[in-house]
Amino acid sequence: MLARGLAVNAARKMMDVANVEPAYVKALLRKPGPVNGGPKTRRMPWPRRRHFDHQERRAVMDLMTREMRRGGAIVYGGAEEKAYCQEFAAYLGGGFADAVNSGTNAVYLALRALDLEPGTEVVVPPITDAGGTMPVAMLNCIPVPADSMPGSLNSSVEQIRAVLTERTSAIVVAHIAGHPVDMDPIMALAAERGIPVVEDCAQALGATYKGRMAGTLGTVSAFSTMFGKQHCTGAQGGVVYTHDTLIYARIRQAADRGKPHGAIGSPSNLVASLNFNQDEISMAIGRVQLAKLPANVARRRRFAGSVAQGMAGIRGVSLVPEPAGCRSSPWFLVLLLGDSVRCDSAQFAAALTAEGVDGVWPGYSFHPTDWPWHQDAVVYGASRLPWSLAGAVPRRFELPNAHAANKRVVRVEVHENLGEVEAADMVRAVGKLAAFFREPR
Repeated sequence: MLARGLAVNAARKMMDVANVEPAYVKALLRKPGPVNGGPKTRRMPWPRRRHFDHQERRAVMDLMTREMRRGGAIVYGGAEEKAYCQEFAAYLGGGFADAVNSGTNAVYLALRALDLEPGTEVVVPPITDAGGTMPVAMLNCIPVPADSMPGSLNSSVEQIRAVLTERTSAIVVAHIAGHPVDMDPIMALAAERGIPVVEDCAQALGATYKGRMAGTLGTVSAFSTMFGKQHCTGAQGGVVYTHDTLIYARIRQAADRGKPHGAIGSPSNLVASLNFNQDEISMAIGRVQLAKLPANVARRRRFAGSVAQGMAGIRGVSLVPEPAGCRSSPWFLVLLLGDSVRCDSAQFAAALTAEGVDGVWPGYSFHPTDWPWHQDAVVYGASRLPWSLAGAVPRRFELPNAHAANKRVVRVEVHENLGEVEAADMVRAVGKLAAFFREPR
C-alpha cells in the first residue's frame, strides 16, 4: 500500500514537471464507451484557457516590489491606472476611458453620467446579464426591454422603435456573444428623438462595426474586464468609455465619490456617489492583458472561422455568423437548431458535452425583467420605486423572439487556446448530433 502511494506521488510529480494534466493520462488509459449512437467524438480533454502566464505574474511582482522598496501601499488612481486607461482609449482609437471595479458598475456609471431624470424609461436589451439592467432601476429609471430579432440574441432598430415612448430617456444596446448590433439605424433613430445611447460591450471588446470599434459608436459605453472576458484585469473589473469630455468628467466624478474631477473652483464633492475605483494590481494585470488582446482576438476569430467553414455542410444546425460588414470578437459561438433537429437546446447541449466539447450551455435565458426585483418592485423597499415615480407598476414583457431563440440556441464558449483540432472535433460532434437527433430511433 505504501509502495503504491509512493509510486502515485512520484507519477504526479513527474506530470507536474512535464506540465501534463492527469485528465490527459486518464483519457489515454480509459477507452470511452459509445455515446449518442456511436464512438465519442473527442477523447482528449478540452483545452483550458490559460490566459495568464509569467507576464502577468511579473507585472504584479514588480508592482509589489516597487511599493515595498518605497515603503508604500497598493493604491488606486496611480501610474498603472493612468497608463491602462490611456492604452485602453488608444486601442479604441482615442477618447477617454476610466477603469472601475466591475462591468456592472461600468454600466451604472455610463448611465449615471447621462444625468437621467428619475421615473423616465430606459430601453434595455432583451437578453443580458442582470448587471446590464439593474443599474437602470438603481438610478430610479424604469427598464423597458426591446425584443430581439427573430432567431437572434441581439436587438435591432425595429424592436427598439416599437418600445420608445415620450418617457424614454436613454437606450442601452448590448453586443451579445461579441456580435455587433446594427448600430447606424439605431443611432439615427436616437438622434432623431434626442436620446443618448449606451453601448454595453461587456462581451464585445475587439469587435468592429463597419470598420469602427464597438464601443465608439454610442454616446458612452461600458466594458467588462472580469476573468472570463476577452481580456481581464484580474477577477473583476470594468471600463467606461466616451468621446465626450463633459460626460467623461461626470464619469470620473461619479466613480470617485463625487470628487470634483475636471471641475473648476469646486474643492469638495460635487455629487453623492460611491467608490467605484479600480486598484493598481488589477491595472498592472490589465496592461499585460491589453497588450495580448489583438493576438487573442485573432485566435478566437480563427477558431470561429474554422468552425463556420466546417459547419457549412451540416443539415439542421447552423452557426450564427458575424453580421455583414462587421468583425465579431467571439465570446461564445451561437448554434441555431433547425426544425429538423428533434430536441431542445438543453438536450443538444448535454449531448455535445458528452461528445467531449466543453463550455456548452443551452440558450441564454437572462431576460432582464423576469427577476423578482422587477416583478415585485422591490428595488427600494416598499416604496415601489422607480415605478411609483411614474404612477405605474412593473409590466410583464413577453419578448417572444428572445424566448423562442433560447429554446433553439446552444452556446459554446470560445477562448484563444482553441485551435484547428478543437474546431474540427466540434464540427464532427455537431454533425454527428444533427444526424442523431434527426434520424428516427
